[in-house]
Amino acid sequence: MAETVEVLVEGGKATPGPPLGPALGPLGVNVIQIVSAINEKTKSFEGMKVPVKITIDPKTKKFEIEVGTPPTSALILKEIGAEKGSGSTKATKVGNISIDQAIKIANMKGDSLLGKTLKKRVLEVIGVCVSMGVTVENRDPKEIQKDIIAGKYDDKLAG
Repeated sequence: MAETVEVLVEGGKATPGPPLGPALGPLGVNVIQIVSAINEKTKSFEGMKVPVKITIDPKTKKFEIEVGTPPTSALILKEIGAEKGSGSTKATKVGNISIDQAIKIANMKGDSLLGKTLKKRVLEVIGVCVSMGVTVENRDPKEIQKDIIAGKYDDKLAG
């Protein structure tokens, strides 16, 4: 029966100390090897807490690591360098992202977004910008969504 350990680690900065060491130590696996594999897989989320699921076969000591992704809002905040979203989204804007940054976030989230195509996933990311008071290309995110649906960004969103 495989053992599963779920932890929240800082992207690219997992250590053999708590929470990983105490959870993995009793399983008799190479903790350093697992920590370095986690850091390799989470380095693109540096500065953010990332959910990680480690599945270990107690007989062979082989392990698999699944990395979750931070919430879309956390990825947007990292891109704009803000602490939190706007308390009043109509009156106060906390930052601006480019369409390329929205595409980058959609790619980072990958299959955890509902959209089947890159275009649909980018629309989802921009939808989160609406609720956070973040502009896109220095415009209202709802206008950008209309432009995307109209096909104005299809050259960037092919894929």
